[in-house]
Amino acid sequence: MKSNLTLDKDNVDGFIGKSQPLRYLDDKNSDEQTLEDLACAIPKLLLTNKIRHQIDALPEDFFSHDLGKYSEVELRLLNVQFSFLAHAYVWGDLAPSKVLCKAIALPWSKISEQLGRPAILSYASYCLDNWHKINDDEGVNLDNVALNYNFLGGIDEDWFVTIHVCIEHAANQAIKSSFAIASAYELNEASDSTLLEELTKIKESMLKVNHLFRKMPEKCDPYIYYHRVRPYIFGWKNNPGLPDGLIYEGCFDEKPQLYRGETGAQSSIVPTLDALLNVVHEKDELREYLDEMKSYMPPSHRELIKYVEDHSKVKQDVANNEELKTLFDECCQEISIFRSQHLQYAADYIHNQSTKSTLFGTGGSKVRGTGGTPFMKYLRKHRDETDLTKHKK
Repeated sequence: MKSNLTLDKDNVDGFIGKSQPLRYLDDKNSDEQTLEDLACAIPKLLLTNKIRHQIDALPEDFFSHDLGKYSEVELRLLNVQFSFLAHAYVWGDLAPSKVLCKAIALPWSKISEQLGRPAILSYASYCLDNWHKINDDEGVNLDNVALNYNFLGGIDEDWFVTIHVCIEHAANQAIKSSFAIASAYELNEASDSTLLEELTKIKESMLKVNHLFRKMPEKCDPYIYYHRVRPYIFGWKNNPGLPDGLIYEGCFDEKPQLYRGETGAQSSIVPTLDALLNVVHEKDELREYLDEMKSYMPPSHRELIKYVEDHSKVKQDVANNEELKTLFDECCQEISIFRSQHLQYAADYIHNQSTKSTLFGTGGSKVRGTGGTPFMKYLRKHRDETDLTKHKK
């Protein structure tokens, strides 16, 4: 995949960004209007089993015009719309479709290539690029954030995603401070006072993140999540529903593609903090999976993680300063708390629900995560390796 989108070191402001994602295109042509109308109608089309019929009725040359006229924010919007339509098409019936029709597959794959990511619904298009503020004069919070596009819709689906939007916003300071520390090391300016100030900000930021994360059960029911939200965000790698992958008609020489589904492991928050705090993941299947997840992140996010990883020496530099060492361990503890909470939700929202049947499809394996992994084993290992990073055990 090729992309010209790179990290702007002069404008690092977290991963959710200062501005709301684009919700609609202005001055739409007929294809753009059709795409928007279909994306907005997904909940009704899924309810009435019309999603594949409506998409199959599109002409083969749908959205075949030059993509060069679109800005990055416009491409990200188009990617959200195509991603939701593609997943609704594949998973929107009792049996998944093994082929994605050309009208969706071809433009979607080209847009994804421009953005430097695989043609799959990723965390970036499901969460980061898929929200708006209800009241522009208010901040980003759970009382003022709504989704732009849905699958079935409803309180549970919206709450599941908006919790993550608000978590990303709360983590902005942690990301800015991580970059500030890495930059200080690159410039040989990483003093104790700098580390004290920025690590304190990271701890405070992660306290806010964990406060938000604990709110998930308030409006997202485990049964509804498992049977009404989760089925549409699966991918087609390590998925028994599509064991050979998905054929993108008119693309990739008609060879099936194997891409992992949307998962929180594609968020760049924790990988950035792992890089900053020098958390070591053993070289095994888990580490390979974490590295693979980076390919689903926006290129600028991958570059920021690599930048922090290449420059941070925090763990070794705080070892002889009791105040900094304590603060370092407190930051690790907040990340460990986050991972423990994630593990608990995985048990409540997935593992404990897998024995219950429903007329709706499961979107794939009942014992694996949406990314196609043995999630309980992985999440425990994530947490345990974070705990091992602390100085005081």
